[in-house]
Amino acid sequence: MKPVKRLQDLRASLGPGLLLAAAAIGVSHLIQATRAGADYGLGLLWAVLLVNLFKYPFLEYGPRYAAATGRSMLDGYWALSRYALGIYFVFTVGTMFAIQAALALVTANLAIAMTGLPGSPLVWAAGLLGLSAAILFRGRYDILDGAVKWIVAVLATCTLVAVVAAGVHGPAGDWSSAPATAWWSAGGIAFVIALMGWMPIPIDAAAWHSLWTLERARQTGHVPSLSHARLDFNIGYIGTCILAVGFLLLGALVMYATDTPFSDNGAAFAEQLIGLYTQTLGAWAWPVIAGCAFTAMFSTLLTVLDAHPRVMRHMIGQFAGRPTLQTHIGLYRGLLLVIPACSLLVLYGLGSRFTVMIDLATTLSFLTAPILAWLNYRLVTSAQVPANARPGPAMRWLSRAGLVFLSAFALIYAGWRLLG
Repeated sequence: MKPVKRLQDLRASLGPGLLLAAAAIGVSHLIQATRAGADYGLGLLWAVLLVNLFKYPFLEYGPRYAAATGRSMLDGYWALSRYALGIYFVFTVGTMFAIQAALALVTANLAIAMTGLPGSPLVWAAGLLGLSAAILFRGRYDILDGAVKWIVAVLATCTLVAVVAAGVHGPAGDWSSAPATAWWSAGGIAFVIALMGWMPIPIDAAAWHSLWTLERARQTGHVPSLSHARLDFNIGYIGTCILAVGFLLLGALVMYATDTPFSDNGAAFAEQLIGLYTQTLGAWAWPVIAGCAFTAMFSTLLTVLDAHPRVMRHMIGQFAGRPTLQTHIGLYRGLLLVIPACSLLVLYGLGSRFTVMIDLATTLSFLTAPILAWLNYRLVTSAQVPANARPGPAMRWLSRAGLVFLSAFALIYAGWRLLG
């Protein structure tokens, strides 16, 4: 194959990995990783690194399966077992409203901090969900694909510059005062679970990624090779891991041991978050950082709001025995209205308890992770996937270690809840 043709094929394959990055660089990075640094210094760096490592294979299996078979993981679950798809369906319904509510709440509070305009977070959240649904109403993948590239690049650049500036300035507090086991308490373990729940993104996203991979192929008319699909995934995934460490370092450098903990009030939290950048870059950076942070969260809200109707539409078509429903634009549009409406009800029920909302959504995601990880591993090692596309020995060992890691922490959390 000529070099020019290879380059064209690679460019046509790129896109779903950046969508995954856009969905990831939201609550897990802006909120949870920064809180981890502010509350524990570098004490939870191990958690960020390990969860990124151990979730890697289970998320990589999404584009791997799609490229190797030309089908989505949802089709694979269905062929594997009706119960497998049923489990994914139950977990999706059980978490998607809390996830969407949490994303809307964070984005709303950033909008309030950025604009200074009055209004309750619930009203802002409703407006932002409505705007997102309106943008996606035509069901066009290219709207997403074209919107996220510059957003992710600008926020990543600002974050890395802020971390370097904060490092040159030196930490605000004494890192040596942080005990290694500071997190070993009921509240600390609960936060670690919440931190890892969406770090860098829930394992549910493997199925989203498989659908985006197929949609990208339909958009470009080019079916990606396995190597190109994996490269696209790795670019987005490694980038999100680097940024997760960056946000944790930023929280640790600027806020740890300063007696100024993050507020539980959403608007105040957003002000503090943006302030992390302005303390290191200068006051001039406020509008730039506020705009970037809001835009990053809005891209996450938009991306996830696209993902949930896509997977629900696909599963409804499978359960109903009507494959045409899996691409039916009317069903997609109907779900674009139902899912935000139910998410707002969840948000209304929890009121203004900002960190409670975030921790609830991320904890639910983590507790379902071991089962979804096991399903993904079963799928890519099954006869559905050609032998040359199945994971090699290293990925298999990493998968098994990941299953142990995710299951152990889920059991630790369950034990604390029962005994605490």
